[in-house]
Amino acid sequence: MMKHYILSLNPTAKHEWDRCILRDPLTAKRPDIAKLIAEAVGENTGSYLVSVNIEVKVLEEAATQQTEQISLPFPEMNIPSQIREAA
Repeated sequence: MMKHYILSLNPTAKHEWDRCILRDPLTAKRPDIAKLIAEAVGENTGSYLVSVNIEVKVLEEAATQQTEQISLPFPEMNIPSQIREAA
């Protein structure tokens, strides 16, 4: 089973639970890892000894807010006024 998630790391977050967040890229919901494992097992009643392998590949890294602040110069434009005088 291959799943993709967005991992957000913020070591300076106000609350500890916001420092490391794993979210589904489409729904933005946090995954229930135990439920995913139960689905893989088949959700049959019983106790299971399972082995879970997590392979992490960084597919893309989004820029932080600090590096996203790029100022682009806008050229000046002369736009003729279309205001008409009232008679």
